[in-house]
Amino acid sequence: MTEIIVADHNLNTVVERLEQHCLDDLPAVKRHSNTGAKLWGRVRSKLLRQKLDPQTVQSKNWHMDVIEMNGIKVEFSMKFSSRDLSLKRTPSKKQSGVFGVKISVVTKRERSKVPYIVRQCIEEVEKRGIEEVGIYRISGVATDIQALKAAFDTNTKDILVMLSDMDINAIAGTLKLYFRELPEPLLTDRLYPAFMEGIALSDPAAKENCMMHLLRSLPDPNLITFLTLLEHLKRVAEKEPINKMSLHNLATVFGPTLLRPSENESSKAHVTLASDIWSHDVMAQVQVLLYYLQHQPISFSELKRNTLYFSTDV
Repeated sequence: MTEIIVADHNLNTVVERLEQHCLDDLPAVKRHSNTGAKLWGRVRSKLLRQKLDPQTVQSKNWHMDVIEMNGIKVEFSMKFSSRDLSLKRTPSKKQSGVFGVKISVVTKRERSKVPYIVRQCIEEVEKRGIEEVGIYRISGVATDIQALKAAFDTNTKDILVMLSDMDINAIAGTLKLYFRELPEPLLTDRLYPAFMEGIALSDPAAKENCMMHLLRSLPDPNLITFLTLLEHLKRVAEKEPINKMSLHNLATVFGPTLLRPSENESSKAHVTLASDIWSHDVMAQVQVLLYYLQHQPISFSELKRNTLYFSTDV
C-alpha cells in the first residue's frame, strides 16, 4: 500500500506522482493505465461534494478523508474558505518588502518605473513559459510561491537563480499574488466606480473617451505597470493555439486581481460572500481588462500628451 500526502500541489503534479507510484509499486499484471488521473478525479469529486455540504461550509475545522484505488491510497485534509476571504487584500505592516506595500513606495525605493518583481516574473514567463498550457490559469505549488515571495521581500541575491530553477507556474502565481496583495488594486479604489460606469457605456466613442481618460488619471507607477502587464498578456494570448490562454481567459484571471476594491471599499459596496465570481461586479472587472486587452497598443507618452478633457465624475 502506497501513501501519498497531497498538499500544495497542482493537478498535473499530483497526477504525475500518483501515476508514477502506480507504475513503480504494483506488479505488472495489476498495473492500470491512468490510475493517477482517475484517482485524482475521485479526490476532486469528493472535494466538490464537501464544498457543497452546508456543514462543511459552516465548519472552521479541517476535515480528514481517504480515497483508495488499485492499491494507491490518498490521504488529504480540507477546510472551506470563502472566496471573499481568499481575495482579501492584506497591506503589509512593514514597508521594507514589496508584497502588501504601495506600488508608489516600491518604485520610488527601487528608482524604477515598474516594480522589479513584475519585470522579472514577466521576463521569466516570456522566456520559458509563454507556450505553457494554462499559464496563469494553472496554480503553482504554494510552497514555491511562498519561497519566491520571501526572496523578493528580502531582496535575496540568489533571486535570479531561484527564478531560473523554479516551476514556471509558481512564477506566474507569484506575479498574481503580488497584484492581489497590493494594499489597493492596481487601478485604484478611487477610480473603481468610474471604471464600472465607463465599461457600461453603450456608445463606443463615449466609452473610448472615458476609458482612456481613466488611464490618464492613474498615478504614473500604476499606469506604467498596468501598460507593461497589458502588453505582456497580449503576447501571451498570441500563443493561444499552444497555451490555450485567450484574451478573455487572461482577463478572467487578472481582471478581479487588478480591480477588486480593498477591504474598506468592498464593505462600503456591500460585497456579499455568496458566489461573487458570478456577480455583476466581477464580470464587469473582467470586461474592463478585456476592453484594454482588445484595444490597439496604448502608449504612455501618447496618453500623457493628450490634453482633451472628457465629461466624467472621476
